[in-house]
Amino acid sequence: MLPRIGAHLSLSRGGLGAAAERARELGADIFQYFPKNPRSYRPKAIDRAELGRQADRAGELGLPSVAHSPYVTNLSTLDERLARLTRDSIVNDLEIAEAYRSPYLVVHCGRYVGAGAAAGREAMIEAVRDILARYQGPCHLLLENTAGQGTELGQTLSELADLVAAINAGRDDERLGICFDTCHAFAAGILDFDELDAFVAEWQRTGMEKLVRVIHLNDSKFGFGSHKDRHEYLGKGQIGRENLTRFLTRPEFRRIPWLIETPVAAEEEYAEEIRVARELATMGGAKEGDQQDE
Repeated sequence: MLPRIGAHLSLSRGGLGAAAERARELGADIFQYFPKNPRSYRPKAIDRAELGRQADRAGELGLPSVAHSPYVTNLSTLDERLARLTRDSIVNDLEIAEAYRSPYLVVHCGRYVGAGAAAGREAMIEAVRDILARYQGPCHLLLENTAGQGTELGQTLSELADLVAAINAGRDDERLGICFDTCHAFAAGILDFDELDAFVAEWQRTGMEKLVRVIHLNDSKFGFGSHKDRHEYLGKGQIGRENLTRFLTRPEFRRIPWLIETPVAAEEEYAEEIRVARELATMGGAKEGDQQDE
């Protein structure tokens, strides 16, 4: 059984409904989008009626969507102004995603910069708790694992599981989960394809089967343990076709939607990336038509 497979598309060409139509043309059965300018904190006004109509069109096409918060947000900053901007921006993103009927919003783990890892971790825990207290809707917030560039938090599965547990201490908010990125994990030095059984055992030990709701499927421009976040076309990077096939044919990863974020020059190139993902995934014996409903 194959999961839904799709890619990151822009809403600038007619909104969510038009993006869903393009996704269908590309052969996708799910897609991701930025709810607002990916380089801006500025909250976006929400016309719920219009966003609902856009969501209706995506629903007619049978295409679920996932939102991705702007890159500028930093959950671990100790700067009071930036912390306020980050929290306000993510709450706004959750509200937009809800209006579009997207079940998930992906956000990058924080960067503690000069504050130190312990202080940054505490700042991130406090920030996410505040965001989930202020936003009471159904959209889930997914923390994305990092490549470990600079002072990024959230590199390892155990660190991600510990962050979720700390944020949820004293309660159990099922709206908090994980987005797992293959390029980031490879660059961070935790997704070793020569030790894939050990990685799967760690995946199970840390509860990722429950926590991970979306997989970002990307090859890596740089090598294992490089700590460099640079995506590459599927099968053409340092991970390569053989290793991607080994990952994509593991049953542990096949129940989770896959979203491709490779550095295409134009969205139309995602048609080939989606085709490659399905080809590699079916090398394990699953049929292309055996798709999960998730």
